[in-house]
Amino acid sequence: MGDEDYNTSLTYDDEYSDDFDPIMVLDESSPLEGKVARIFLVVVYSIVCFLGILGNGLVIVIATFKMKKTVNAVWFLNLAVADFLFNIFLPIHIAYAAMDYHWVFGTAMCKISNFLLIHNMYTSVFLLTAISFDRCISVLLPVWSQNHRSVRLASVACALIWVLAFFLSSPSLIFRDTALVHEKISCFNNFSLSASGSAPWPAHSRLDPVGFSRHMVVTVTRFLCGFLVPVLIITACYFTIVCKLRRNRLAKTRKPFKVIVTIITTFFLCWCPYHMLYLLELHHAAMPGSVFSLGLPLATAIAIANSCMNPILYVFMGQDFKKFKVALFSRLVNALSEDTVHSSYPSHRSFTKMSSMNDRETSML
Repeated sequence: MGDEDYNTSLTYDDEYSDDFDPIMVLDESSPLEGKVARIFLVVVYSIVCFLGILGNGLVIVIATFKMKKTVNAVWFLNLAVADFLFNIFLPIHIAYAAMDYHWVFGTAMCKISNFLLIHNMYTSVFLLTAISFDRCISVLLPVWSQNHRSVRLASVACALIWVLAFFLSSPSLIFRDTALVHEKISCFNNFSLSASGSAPWPAHSRLDPVGFSRHMVVTVTRFLCGFLVPVLIITACYFTIVCKLRRNRLAKTRKPFKVIVTIITTFFLCWCPYHMLYLLELHHAAMPGSVFSLGLPLATAIAIANSCMNPILYVFMGQDFKKFKVALFSRLVNALSEDTVHSSYPSHRSFTKMSSMNDRETSML
């Protein structure tokens, strides 16, 4: 999380320390600056928590009980569950920031809370990648997709995504730790796996090549698997889709994809600063300390805000949003309902009936 993730690998000399103390950073900053930063985080996290629990909870209820189970419903349900699980633990981090970064929830919760943030990132980006690939296959192989694209296959893909996300997020369960520093308990990354319980900064991890190697592997893996590789795959999928649709001169070239493209764009805009700063943190000696003391909390707050964005986008992206008589519930149902690219292909007359049924379910995707 933003506030406790200050404690990563920063130190202001050329020696490696894997545990950046948020309290020391705040001491280096002006008291007013530190107080303003904490108030900002508390306000942002509180808003995200409220909107995330309400919005994602509503999406879960709608996708589970109020609509036909379709492939799209499976994708969006899993996105909402990942965000919801993270949001329900967000009050812990609100309390952490409000108490001036004094962690009173124990080492186990320190590990779990950070694990949920990273797991949410991986689950979301893998689901967005799967959705993009699903769209691409629907355009390139419409007949095959119509015959083989099923709720069961989507559910299996989601299960694999959750398992893979768990595996990639597991370093948080190993390296997150707590220690007493300046009469406050801090939740931090202990890549050196040194004994906690007393002030560890910075003696125990200086000149520790093993700790630095672990830190680098975790950070680079998160960047590659949680950002760069997915964005390349997603970009390739939508580039292929656009080329195929233009080549066939289809009337609805953008409409079927505007919601998911917006969701994907929002995800990467939210997480890009987070990944960039944590990569720069590996070479923190070349950067001013203020870049991290101010940048990391802000970047993490932006990343966390992504967990409440999707339900808002479902509502605001609907073409019927301006029709104020349409209820919020109806807008969400429309956004989550199944769409099909096949209905855009005049040559596939055998799918006209099924496509028209799906079109009646949604006018958003």
